[in-house]
Amino acid sequence: MENERAVGAPAEGSELAVRRQKLERLKAEGRDPFVITKFEVSAHAAEIQRDFERMEGQIVSLAGRLMGRRDMGKANFVDLQDKTGRIQIFANIGGLGEEAFAEFKKWDIGDIIGLTGEVFRTRRGEISVKAQKMTLLSKSLQPLPEKFHGLTDTDTRYRQRYIDLIMNQDVRETFVKRSAIIREIRNFLDSQDFVEVETPMLVANAGGAAARPFSTHYNALDEDIKLRISLELYLKRLIVGGLDRVYEIGRVFRNEGLDTRHNPEFTLMELYQAYTDYNGMMDLTENMFRHVAQKVCGTTLIPYADAMIDLGKPFERMTMTEAVKKYAGVDFDQVPDTAAAKKLADERGLHYEERHTKGDILNLFFEEYVEEHLIQPVFIMDHPVEISPLTKRKPDKPDYVERFELFIYGREMCNAYSELNDPVDQRERFAAQEKLLAQGDEEANHTDEDFLTALEIGMPPTGGIGYGIDRLVMLLTNSPAIRDVLLFPTMKSIGGEKKTAAAPSAAAAPAEKIDFSQVKVEPIFEEMVDFETFSKSDFRAVKIEACEVVPKSKKLLKFTLNDGTDRKRTILSGIHEYYEPEELVGKTAIAIVNLPPRKMMGISSEGMLISAVHEQDGREGLNLLMVDDRIPAGAKLY
Repeated sequence: MENERAVGAPAEGSELAVRRQKLERLKAEGRDPFVITKFEVSAHAAEIQRDFERMEGQIVSLAGRLMGRRDMGKANFVDLQDKTGRIQIFANIGGLGEEAFAEFKKWDIGDIIGLTGEVFRTRRGEISVKAQKMTLLSKSLQPLPEKFHGLTDTDTRYRQRYIDLIMNQDVRETFVKRSAIIREIRNFLDSQDFVEVETPMLVANAGGAAARPFSTHYNALDEDIKLRISLELYLKRLIVGGLDRVYEIGRVFRNEGLDTRHNPEFTLMELYQAYTDYNGMMDLTENMFRHVAQKVCGTTLIPYADAMIDLGKPFERMTMTEAVKKYAGVDFDQVPDTAAAKKLADERGLHYEERHTKGDILNLFFEEYVEEHLIQPVFIMDHPVEISPLTKRKPDKPDYVERFELFIYGREMCNAYSELNDPVDQRERFAAQEKLLAQGDEEANHTDEDFLTALEIGMPPTGGIGYGIDRLVMLLTNSPAIRDVLLFPTMKSIGGEKKTAAAPSAAAAPAEKIDFSQVKVEPIFEEMVDFETFSKSDFRAVKIEACEVVPKSKKLLKFTLNDGTDRKRTILSGIHEYYEPEELVGKTAIAIVNLPPRKMMGISSEGMLISAVHEQDGREGLNLLMVDDRIPAGAKLY
């Protein structure tokens, strides 16, 4: 089927060719289904199933896709699927007439049809509609897949969401629920006197978050501009302007990796409320999560993965230093300075950068030792000022800010502040960000002079929150990956310029000639290793079943591997600079599997993937060792 889709002319005798011939015949007979522009629908499948007692014996009109057929000669039972679900249709010669019934039997699974008929219950008790008139509304030329699930189909599901929606009822329900979640968020905020607004997506200065923006060019103005990474700075301008409660739900764009929790474009909601602080924002967040869960799911007890998340109980509140003390056994209130903090990090094997200060190290401890334990809802409060450039300092502890993040199932669900409204302090924070930018931090903010002007006009005390809508939908629909709640997630192009393995062709292109003259490799290790020692290393072929970016890490990828045993193996590898997760899923790699597990970013890594490293033009190059996919998982290398 894939080959048929890739070319214009279908193979003779294929199902695609047969369906095209049927369409050509219909057109030649003046019965082209594609000229029909309208069909009046009076009922839906779910409505008939739900209200059968009221609708029994009524004549209804339905439209949808033909999904199954049971041919009994002079009578057929078929399944019709519309936007609400499926219902059985009974069609026979007596109801349709001989000519119409004969034509109906030529229709294919996947065709879109309209029908008028009587609601009844069969002798076996199944609610059905007896067709009196049927119309072919659209011909399906591509046959639908017989099976549409499992790991091998995951990529196709995301790329061809239209097929996914046709074949999987639970997928349709997820996106219907997503719409309901956004609707209930709006209802809740509207009831709290918030005003929904819209702010620019194309901006000269992409600020408000620590992220690398996408850049583009505005031809009419002859200016380089960026896609927004946040909604914050424009919404705060509106607070200055006197709109005391504002929110926006919109797409933002961050030039970062793809994994189970990140997509470069995603839906963010930010809200700002004058004359409150982060305590007021905690109350609002807790009430909103509870309201949305109750309205959309009918309960505040939400199943997610292997846990039951209780949104009905009061959310726990804990400072970041308290959390690190509880789970890592380190009290940062007793750590005097940056040097002492770095010494602690060295003792624990935590990687940090030279520019990092005590506050950065505290955050690293939190990410390494705390996040995985935060299953039930908990507000983590009072972050270090170094990682919060737009937040008001705590009056009694100026090294910390009035900020919180809500964590559920080890994941950040929202980020909120008592907003910084001191223009002098804000200018100093921007200056610190500019220094980080000069040091190579691509996620640091530029100074926004217009925003500073707005603050100088005067902004009242304000609380603000940013919510990742996609993560909330993941929670309330029990979806493991962000792509499961995005209709059209970002995917690497098939056949694009960056594709590493070209599809086989009849006339193979000549092999690319590679110039290795400028490549430097590490000298071969001259000290001999005895054969017995070497043979103790267990090299195995492993299938990469999943790959994702390790949260808060720029380098680490987390691999879920099939190593030929009954359990899944997790290995972390610092190769994100060279590979995006999605291009590795499904590949066969080589790993050493008998190394002792070691903790990295709070995750136990059970072995090591083998890579080839070289130097070229003063930079390190790396290629993950991947082998023929015909090699089975668990195959041992000798």
